[in-house]
Amino acid sequence: MTDGSGLTARQTANRLWSAGHVVDALAPDPLCLCRFTRHVRHIHRVPTYGSDPLAWLDAALAIYESGRFDVLFPTQEQVAVLASVPERLRDRGVVTAVPPFSALAAVQDKVSAFRTLTRLGLPQPRGSTRAEGWTVFPAYVKEPIGTASGGVQRVGSPEELAQASHAGNTLIQAGVDGPLAMCQSVFDHGSLVAFHANLRTGEGANGGASHKESVDLPEARTWLEVLGADLDWHGALSADVILTDAGPMFIDINPRLVEPENAWRAGVDLVGAMLDVTCGAPSVQPRGRTGVRTHQLLLAVGGAAQRGSGRRGIAAELVGAYRRSGPYSDSIEELTPVHRDPIALAPLVLGSVATLIWPPSWSWFASGSVENYALTPEGWEQILAGFARA
Repeated sequence: MTDGSGLTARQTANRLWSAGHVVDALAPDPLCLCRFTRHVRHIHRVPTYGSDPLAWLDAALAIYESGRFDVLFPTQEQVAVLASVPERLRDRGVVTAVPPFSALAAVQDKVSAFRTLTRLGLPQPRGSTRAEGWTVFPAYVKEPIGTASGGVQRVGSPEELAQASHAGNTLIQAGVDGPLAMCQSVFDHGSLVAFHANLRTGEGANGGASHKESVDLPEARTWLEVLGADLDWHGALSADVILTDAGPMFIDINPRLVEPENAWRAGVDLVGAMLDVTCGAPSVQPRGRTGVRTHQLLLAVGGAAQRGSGRRGIAAELVGAYRRSGPYSDSIEELTPVHRDPIALAPLVLGSVATLIWPPSWSWFASGSVENYALTPEGWEQILAGFARA
């Protein structure tokens, strides 16, 4: 796996291991999240991806070759640099699934994604790249490159907008009301082979989904099919949508897989679909069941600490999960299936103890993994420059 630090990597490792595969992961931190599971055999040290993706690429390809691996599985934003060097991957015998670079560049940054969705007529909140004349509040100012809600600022007045958008190349979008849904898909050269959607029914640290429930969103599926077909997309493609009274509105596009466990529990094997596409044997996944509830207690504990709920709020999450009450009723844990993988409890125990002692420590746990894999603006410029020279 290209990443061993994030929640998606941890969940993907579960699925790959359960399917009988031997799994290794790349990460700059030897104590990354995938260290704490028997589902990952080994963590290979690589440079931090975000600011120097080309150095990461050199290290990743060397490890892939020396380890005689069968597949390089994109689990995070490393897909951007992989898509930029198709000839190099082909010459080195790397088996993976990434979109054409032109397709990736059309959605990688928020300004480009807004323009692509506008061209195709996909529904999204009113937006502009110019602050002059903007009168709709509240609004969100989005930097082009950002991960896990990074680079997004809510503004409620022209004065706040002027301050937030002074840097220039930003996207301004109107706020819209409705629940957040996460849509996940896998494409084989423009053809949709797997789709799943779930509602964020609980918010964890940094806006992540601590609780999810699977739903059927045929309209969002249709729009994603339009996007994938137009871009001839290959591999994983995800989107965040707001379910408004007028229908779903797209607020973010992610050219990667996102937390596949709820989909698996609902009957959609996104990881298996990615492997099939990678190996040239795609098969269409069935539609998933609705009403399947899952949670990530580690994220919920961090969310309680971030919201200022204090030790009582953190303890309430832990007690609720233990008793399987409230939002934990009829819900399945995504990250820590302890009956098969007891070492997976270590991050949860450490995070819970740390936040109970000092609630502000949530930020250390939440930010550390993101910093290991998030692409920075400087890193994206490096990828663009490298692609232009190739």
